[in-house]
Amino acid sequence: MTATLRTRSRRTGAPVARRDGADVIRVAFASSPIGLVLVARSHAGLVAVLIGDERETLRRELQRRIPLGSCAGADRALDALAAKVAALVDTPDLPLDVPLDMRGTPFQQEVWRALRAIPPGTPTTYGELAARLGRPQSARAVGAACGANPLAIIVPCHRVVAQTGALAGYRWGVARKQALLQRESLAHR
Repeated sequence: MTATLRTRSRRTGAPVARRDGADVIRVAFASSPIGLVLVARSHAGLVAVLIGDERETLRRELQRRIPLGSCAGADRALDALAAKVAALVDTPDLPLDVPLDMRGTPFQQEVWRALRAIPPGTPTTYGELAARLGRPQSARAVGAACGANPLAIIVPCHRVVAQTGALAGYRWGVARKQALLQRESLAHR
């Protein structure tokens, strides 16, 4: 199904014309044990993996993240990729060789690369991750970068917990974070 993302001015709410050369984002959905997964791909690679319960809510979240993009329907390759991303919930070691279009600040991208290096079933703390990045005083900034992560599951911010071991916040809900960590723990016994 083809859809178009409409862009509106943040100030006035009036429709805004899309800039020439703006992204065409292809979107597919897949069901997973933790909810519906939206997988979005730009010309450069996988740009978003969002988790939720309703297609329209996920589409609005994608539009918020990529406001000047034009959304097109999926193709067979993207449908297959969406199914593979959903399978990562139960099989976190499943190889996924796809280019990523990680959009964020240089610091966010640095955090997201570090998150991808955390092995499945091996939680770490925000402070430990900040120290690995050579910024031991930046635990809160690491947490903010985790919260801005547009690539759920692929960039595994769910593997970061509070210093006490508590499941501190997760953009897609603490219950989903807990489910992902439990599934990874079972897969690595």
